[in-house]
Amino acid sequence: MELLHQLCQIHAPSGNEVKMKEFLLHHVQEQQARWKARPQILHGKGFQDCLLLVFGEPRTVIFAHMDSIGFMVRYGKQLIKIGGPVAEAGYTLVGEDSQGKIECTLEVDEEEHELRYHFEREIERGTELVFKCDFRETEDTVQSCYLDNRLGVWSALQVAQTLENGIIAFGCWEETGGGSVGYLAKYIYETYGVTQALVSDITWVTEGVRAGEGVAISLRDSLIPRRSFVQKIIQLAREANIPHQIEVESSGGSDGKELHYGPIPWDWCFIGAPEDHVHSPDELVHKKDIYAMVDLYKHLMQKL
Repeated sequence: MELLHQLCQIHAPSGNEVKMKEFLLHHVQEQQARWKARPQILHGKGFQDCLLLVFGEPRTVIFAHMDSIGFMVRYGKQLIKIGGPVAEAGYTLVGEDSQGKIECTLEVDEEEHELRYHFEREIERGTELVFKCDFRETEDTVQSCYLDNRLGVWSALQVAQTLENGIIAFGCWEETGGGSVGYLAKYIYETYGVTQALVSDITWVTEGVRAGEGVAISLRDSLIPRRSFVQKIIQLAREANIPHQIEVESSGGSDGKELHYGPIPWDWCFIGAPEDHVHSPDELVHKKDIYAMVDLYKHLMQKL
């Protein structure tokens, strides 16, 4: 879990994913000699802060978003949410501006419906603040801020170790509505002809999706992917005896939205471990679900 711990500490709120991209690029370049196959690494001009790993002759792509939720300094002591973080008074936030490193406290003004920070000086406007990482591991669970979606990224990196044919796409901006998957999907389709996608992200523990009972395969959130594709995934999971749960929700979304609304005939499915205390500093995931997630992705990337 040390790699996951490192990922959870990296400052990469939506719109400023460059540190995460640089970390992943360094990790891949350092580790790829130990992998079953070396990928073609695509980044830079035309990809903004995204990163593509292309293995062999790809048939399926894994999308994993690198960004996190957080807060941005407005004017004075005001804060604006980046995405949908839980905002409770007393949370510790960290960041950095031109005057140095910052560790401050979140304040909630219920009467004015405003978020503020408490710090010894005024923080420069536009500075991003994120939850301070307190990584906790037990025999059964992992708990930290930003398991959504550093765990999805971590899972994709585990898959990369044995992947021979496929694409792993690390994208940006998911927590604020997307923005990169559209052009990544276009490039992947036009260059490799791939139209199958798996969304490596983290979902919620609910009354129907429970911690410790397997990875969630989503039949729907606010959108409904093509049923025959999802049923094929469920059948492969059953045949491989990989612990899984079927998720059916009426709201929520992921990188699948940009695939769904785009002009390319993508088949896509959200597959991820469920977590409790969503979008807080205390996101909690069961290790059984983490390992089931990795096992299912490895199996699907071979079989689809």
